Amino acid sequence: MIGFIVFGLVVGALARLVKPGRQNLTILWTLILGLVGSVIGGTIASALGVGEITELNFWGTVFAVIAAVLLIGVAESMAGRKKVS
Repeated sequence: MIGFIVFGLVVGALARLVKPGRQNLTILWTLILGLVGSVIGGTIASALGVGEITELNFWGTVFAVIAAVLLIGVAESMAGRKKVS
């Protein structure tokens, strides 16, 4: 469980580095969205049969970062209307 949380935090940091431009999100929100993105990425990899949600693998990581980047983009668009803190 702790490894899953740490991986989610790393995914959030990677997503923030991959996404171009300045993000108006706090570090806490970035890490939370990274954790959610890692769950989504693991679920997608599991559904496609290229990995399991409970194991660390290449495709799960790729899908997790993509999901986190998309989540950060959505959160930024919402933060444009109202600041996320």
